[in-house]
Order: sequence, then C-alpha cells, then structure tokens
Amino acid sequence: MPGPDFLHETAALARGFTRVAGVDEAGRGPLAGPVVAAAVVLDVRCIPSGLNDSKALSAARREALFGALTAGAGVGIGQASVEEIDRLNILRASHLAMLRAVAALPDPPDHLLIDGNLLPREPPCAATAIVRGDALCLSIAAASIIAKVTRDRIMVDLAQQYPGYGWDRNAGYPTPGHRAALLRLGVTPAHRRSFRPVHNILYQEVSITP
Repeated sequence: MPGPDFLHETAALARGFTRVAGVDEAGRGPLAGPVVAAAVVLDVRCIPSGLNDSKALSAARREALFGALTAGAGVGIGQASVEEIDRLNILRASHLAMLRAVAALPDPPDHLLIDGNLLPREPPCAATAIVRGDALCLSIAAASIIAKVTRDRIMVDLAQQYPGYGWDRNAGYPTPGHRAALLRLGVTPAHRRSFRPVHNILYQEVSITP
C-alpha cells in the first residue's frame, strides 16, 4: 500500500493558501494520561523521507523522524488534560488539543488538514477533515509522529510517578496488564474517570463502601 503524499497540500497551495498545516492527535483510546495533538507545516524543500502514519513505524524510526521534523518544519504541540477529557468528552478534548497545537505553531497557518471526519469547533482558519489522513497526507503523518512521540514521553514520565501500571510500555492503553494493575492498585489521578473500565472500578468502590 502506498504511503502518504503531498497532494492535499499541493491542492491547498494551488488555491492560494500559503501555510498549510497537518494536524493529528495521539491518545484518544488510553485509560490514562492526556490527549496530545500536533500541528506541522512542512518545508517542501526538506521533507524527511519515510514519513508515515505513526502506528506504521517503529519507536526508533518515530524518534528519528521527530528529530528531523522539529529541526526542519514548523511544529506546534498542544494537549488536553485528564480533567478536561473527563469534563468535555474525549472527542472535544482532542479537538481542544488540536486547536492548542495550531496556536503553538511559530507562524500562523492559513489552512488546516485535520485527521478524521470532524473538524474542531471554530477553527482559526480554513480547514479540511481527511479520513485516514495520517496514512494519506504527509503533513498529517508528520503531525501523528510528533503527537505520538510527545505523548509516549509523557507516559514514561507518569510511569515513574505511578509505578506498576506499565505506562512506559503500554502508554496507558487498556492492555491486560494495565487492567490487572487497575484492579490490584486502584485508580490514580492520571486515570480518566469517564472511561468505562476506570469508572466501573470507582463505582464498585463506592458501592461497597459501608
């Protein structure tokens, strides 16, 4: 299967836009930790080779591309906290992180290419949603790599604060080991209380408290 290309960016540039940013997030599915988004404006003169959906790359390759992108592209990173995820829901929190990532770009873009089928409310400029954008669009693939590496690093740090859940290995996703640790060790402040496995444990604790 062919990898992502620059056709969506080229089409936007042909319509008169001058700074086209790809936007993606990492961490919608985990039970713990923030959701992280990135916005990337590629320099057509120095696009790193091998850009792809972050899920299709090894951790070592993601790290290498992260370094190349932060050195040669416009990069903005944003996140939404566990508290915001629980208050807003994960979709709205993901969109909030995306808008924060766009706002963090060194120069404001005039068009956004956003992974998914829904756009955030009130984007700061023109925007296009692209389903499976991280596999189709180079700028979105770049954003997926920045978001994934950044979030993985956050989860490694959180694993030191809350040992036993394996977040340095599972990044907070509901693996069997993480679920078993939840039952054994309980819920931490870094867990998303609105997510069913965590909510169910909290509910059980309340229901059995005399």
